[in-house]
Amino acid sequence: MLGGLTFGSPGFLLGLVPVAGVAGYLLWRRRTRRDPALKFSAASLWRDLPTSPWAKLAWLPDGLRILALTLVVLALARPQHYQEASPEDTEGIDIVMALDTSCSMRAADFQPRNRMAVAKRSIADFVKQRSVDRIGLVVFAGEASTWVPLTLDYSLLASLLDDVDVGMLPEGTAIGSALGTALNRLRESDAVSRVVVLVTDGDNNAGNITPRQAAKFAKELGVKVFTILIGRGGAVPFPAGQDIFGRPMFRNQVVPTDPELLQTIARTTGGAAYEAKDGAELDARLGEVLDTLETTRLQNTVSSVPKSELFPLFVLAALAVMAAEALLSTTRLRRYP
Repeated sequence: MLGGLTFGSPGFLLGLVPVAGVAGYLLWRRRTRRDPALKFSAASLWRDLPTSPWAKLAWLPDGLRILALTLVVLALARPQHYQEASPEDTEGIDIVMALDTSCSMRAADFQPRNRMAVAKRSIADFVKQRSVDRIGLVVFAGEASTWVPLTLDYSLLASLLDDVDVGMLPEGTAIGSALGTALNRLRESDAVSRVVVLVTDGDNNAGNITPRQAAKFAKELGVKVFTILIGRGGAVPFPAGQDIFGRPMFRNQVVPTDPELLQTIARTTGGAAYEAKDGAELDARLGEVLDTLETTRLQNTVSSVPKSELFPLFVLAALAVMAAEALLSTTRLRRYP
């Protein structure tokens, strides 16, 4: 695996600024200095003397001092080495999708298909974008039921999702029960992050637990709830049989909604509330959930990667450089006077 370098106390890196200033000053002084260190009565006394190779290294003590200061500053900044996570190291997220299957999901405002068909397609696309996350499916109407337990078998999930349809449960919209059922699937989960994605088009009007109670329970468990309210709102077309020519007929009907309730659920649990008025918006909202989950995964993975402290190596290197500078300054590169 590839590695990376980070600093535990990066503020100390500002110390490199004065170090750079000192280095610049020494370089400037060396280049502009004109006063001789020693004076001779006649240049002929030293002009023909052989030049030692060490004379070309007269700059080395100053250079070693700057290097030692640099290493000390880097040591104070606490350099750390960490391993970049490979796919097998990536933290998985447990996700329960809660899908509304009440009769209002037959509304035909998501032309050319109804809300249920579009919701199933979007959820299937969402699942295809996962790789290391366990995903479960809860369906709800007047009651809530676990349709697929948490699994990594995405093909099984897709197959069972195809079987979901309107009318499979008693009529109603039990949002609180849906959340409660989803949370029961996540209670024993040991995943670092646990999430519920609630897709509904109506207001809570059934169930034996209120949505707000379920939201508080989710907060206690550390489960984030993302809500998506689908539908255009107002009067929307519903199937009303066929005419004498076999063509589908529709009648307008208003589906009661409560966006504020869904926002409260999301806000209480640390999630987010979205609205989708068509299939494209539903895909986009699930995409935003996906982005949030990936950010959470990255934060969890980086925070869980072990880091090794490197500052002792920098301190030892600084001591070694200072020892070399002292040795050279008192022997071969000693200056007179």
